[in-house]
Amino acid sequence: MDYIKPELLILIPFLVGVGKLIKSATDTDNKHIPTILGVIGVIFAPVYLIVFHVADNLAQALFSGVVQGVLVASVAVYGHQVFKSIITKEEELEE
Repeated sequence: MDYIKPELLILIPFLVGVGKLIKSATDTDNKHIPTILGVIGVIFAPVYLIVFHVADNLAQALFSGVVQGVLVASVAVYGHQVFKSIITKEEELEE
């Protein structure tokens, strides 16, 4: 939790939702969804840091935002995969 800024944690469920929306509403191949979520995270995190003046200067906000965007997107994708894996294992055990 020390790696992701607490104010950006809200991006994780947001990105999971966006990923589910992309999967259900478009013909996008599943292998492209993590990349799309990464791009969205890399856009939203620096914008948040700039708008709410979290960083001391623009360069710091951009760099920190890109790193934070990649981290929150990674946690969103990884978390979804772990959840999906647990659900699949439970379904296999029930059969």
